[in-house]
Amino acid sequence: MTEPSPLGVYVHWPYCARICPYCDFNVFRAKGREGEATGLARAIVADLSAQRELSGARELVSVFFGGGTPSLMEPAAVGEIVAAARRLWTPRDDLEVSLEANPTDAEADRFAALADAGVNRLSLGLQSLDDAALRFLGRNHDAAEGLRAAEAAAKAFPRLSVDLIYALPDQTPGAWRAELEAAVALGAEHVSPYQLTIEEGTAFARAVRRGRFAPPDDEAGADLYDTTQAVLEQHGFHAYEVSNHARGEGARSRHNLVYWRGWDYVGVGPGAHGRVTLGGAREATEAADRPADYIRRVGETGVGFASRETLTPAEAAAERLLSGLRIADGVPFADLAALGLEPGHATVQHLVELGLVTADAGRLQATPDGRRVLDRVTAELALANG
Repeated sequence: MTEPSPLGVYVHWPYCARICPYCDFNVFRAKGREGEATGLARAIVADLSAQRELSGARELVSVFFGGGTPSLMEPAAVGEIVAAARRLWTPRDDLEVSLEANPTDAEADRFAALADAGVNRLSLGLQSLDDAALRFLGRNHDAAEGLRAAEAAAKAFPRLSVDLIYALPDQTPGAWRAELEAAVALGAEHVSPYQLTIEEGTAFARAVRRGRFAPPDDEAGADLYDTTQAVLEQHGFHAYEVSNHARGEGARSRHNLVYWRGWDYVGVGPGAHGRVTLGGAREATEAADRPADYIRRVGETGVGFASRETLTPAEAAAERLLSGLRIADGVPFADLAALGLEPGHATVQHLVELGLVTADAGRLQATPDGRRVLDRVTAELALANG
């Protein structure tokens, strides 16, 4: 019998002080929702308890608070959720507890209390160290606040990651290089540079349609991507995933690796997704989007699910393909059997010949060139037999 995979827990906290114009996540303005937030924290603990019955006994490797802006949470509520997860599953000795934070001074003042609540890794959403870029991105902090928050976070938490957004209108490789150098100087051991994407339904999508700005073209985006790789590699950061760079294996985001390696994870909070393997089949869960609906569902059924379905072997394999090719380790061909992919498959061999993938030692991996066009590579592989 195959041993169950280690488990991660994802906690979605949907409230934000301000909705960023590029964001298409499940988020809601925090103002006026204080009472609802208290009820939501209780519902999340109850949901975790119910989902323990679904997952069974597991080794817990990570708890990740995402959002939204989880640094707006009361530290006591964070502590209660962490304690519940540790009680319900068997925590690894080096359990990673990550929390996403915005670098406003008000939130930075809470870092020590969040660390006391059990958070040992902070993911700080700097997004930029340039004031003009921050205004364009609709952020509610300036570069000076970001620097102060990074300094405070480095003192409060054993591990620090910083997020940045690039490929902004008219951004040059030289300006982006300087920003990366400044970010590296902050001392974080993990950097996540994300290329700006224009998502449907966002304020940025409407602005682009109206001609208010245009994102960089593919060639300019590729130049900025290459600058990212070169600068971070020069400073000892390994690109273990397309948009994630770490100084050493220990600095990698364990929770993100749960996703990319196809391990199981429980999702709690409004709109949270989960994946749990039961009886050899992959179960996909999705919680109700709106906080009030989520709280009501937990009260009525024990869990916040709006949907729960068993993925077909082909659907599960397609998810492994999409996530596994994002990381340098790639994905075992054994996990792709339901898609009919193997080292000798014609599409695989074609991509090998183009220098976009390797197919050695029983694993399919994207090369550095393949990562530049990863959407194309995964699409060709996913459609190889259909």
